[in-house]
Amino acid sequence: MNPVADISVKLVSEVGVGTVAAGVAKARADHITVSGFDGGTGASPLTSLKHAGSPWEMGLAETQQTLVLNGLRSRVALQVDGGLRTGRDVLIGALLGADEYGFSTAPLIAAGCLMMRKCHLNTCPVGIATQDPVLRKRFKGTPEHVINYFFYVAEELRGLLAELGVKKLDDIIGRSDMLDKESAINHWKSQGLDFSKIFYRPDATPEESRWSMLQEHPINDILDRELIRNAAPALESKEKVSFPAQIKSVDRSVGAMLSGEIAKRYGAKGLKDDTVHIAMTGTAGQAFGAFVAKGVTIDLEGDANDYVGKGLAGGRIIVRPPANTRIVPENSIIVGNTVLYGATSGEVYFRGVAGERFAVRNSGATAVVEGVGDHGCEYMTGGVVVVIGQTGRNFAAGMSGGVAYVLDEDGSFNSRCNLAMVEIQPVEEEDDLLEKLHHHGGDIEHKGRVDLSADMTRHDDERLRLILENHVKYTGSTKAADILANWEEWRPKFVKVMPVEYRRALQEMKAARMGLAAAE
Repeated sequence: MNPVADISVKLVSEVGVGTVAAGVAKARADHITVSGFDGGTGASPLTSLKHAGSPWEMGLAETQQTLVLNGLRSRVALQVDGGLRTGRDVLIGALLGADEYGFSTAPLIAAGCLMMRKCHLNTCPVGIATQDPVLRKRFKGTPEHVINYFFYVAEELRGLLAELGVKKLDDIIGRSDMLDKESAINHWKSQGLDFSKIFYRPDATPEESRWSMLQEHPINDILDRELIRNAAPALESKEKVSFPAQIKSVDRSVGAMLSGEIAKRYGAKGLKDDTVHIAMTGTAGQAFGAFVAKGVTIDLEGDANDYVGKGLAGGRIIVRPPANTRIVPENSIIVGNTVLYGATSGEVYFRGVAGERFAVRNSGATAVVEGVGDHGCEYMTGGVVVVIGQTGRNFAAGMSGGVAYVLDEDGSFNSRCNLAMVEIQPVEEEDDLLEKLHHHGGDIEHKGRVDLSADMTRHDDERLRLILENHVKYTGSTKAADILANWEEWRPKFVKVMPVEYRRALQEMKAARMGLAAAE
């Protein structure tokens, strides 16, 4: 996480957008965009084109007035977009309160777009929105085309400002009183309509009517600052460090800023495994271990809330109950909902049960948990999930990649799994599998020397055992230890969940590699 990054929130121009914008500003956003119903390439569904909010002028006016009246306008930059094309549009946006102005469709046309509405089909005839090399050769746009377009916009705007007798655009931000509104209000088509609220200008100083100060973010004394100080030797010279830390439920996104410092210095490669080891105790707040980078291990003795390991980026997260606890871990919730949301790599080990939507959109992390709620592995695209307990309903809905190993003790998992995109298979012993495929057994000398992430269609027995061994090592799980001690009894109770198309793609890629190798 970058502590100096600006946080931007985009809102649709519609009735009530001002109230939402006020809440966003109070929540410490740095930047707010009000987007109107116009603009775009037209490649969206008709429902999105016909019901996409109101004109940007209405939403911008409401947002400006609400923020000024609540004393919030000066701390946020207000942007407007939605079909802006001319210098006049920019001028009206400034008069209604915008600091910034978003252009997209018009510059795209300047670069050669024909508005064919084929952006999502990879068949753009002018080579803009396509990866097809033949179509991309048709692209004739140049940066100069876009630069010239903006010069024309700026020139028109400069002329309009001169007509108003204004030197700088900043001087007219929020000056809705300068709009020529009488002709619009008195026009015969507007009879019976009241536009006065759109043009209302709250009584405020110029500094209170535009962005004039930076948003204050209360992140100077959060837990991550302490972690960064303690991990300084690792950050500066890659030395191994290990230290304890106390955590409370108000400590949110712990580990994100530390990982940001690692990424700033060493990029996505991170540090060597377990370079930074943090032994935590307590109850973690929201998004514990979010975006944890490679080389960081966070071992929490306690429990955690929702979004644990969100965006996990190579690190290791361990959550286990205290040694003197009287709870039964495999029957108790230890982490909340939506764990591992969008994780790309890394490992998590939870000695306890997780809430709903476990590993949603996981694309590469390895996870072990002792039970999950509804919608486990939803929209998962990669990685490995091992569940050694009960699962909720709708498991693997929308799962298109990765594999899951589920302990199906009572044989009822099939009724709780969404089979629209996946298939369920037994976890076969390596000897049994070799006997079936190659007609020879007792040939397990390769054990421990294969890349278990290289071929998800094989090595299930070995992969599952190694992951469970790690789970016992890091959490002390008695249930996982019992499974390993009585492997021949427990292994047949595991099932493998794998997307059908994912398996087919892996097999085709393997066949293609073998064909190339044979050709060589």
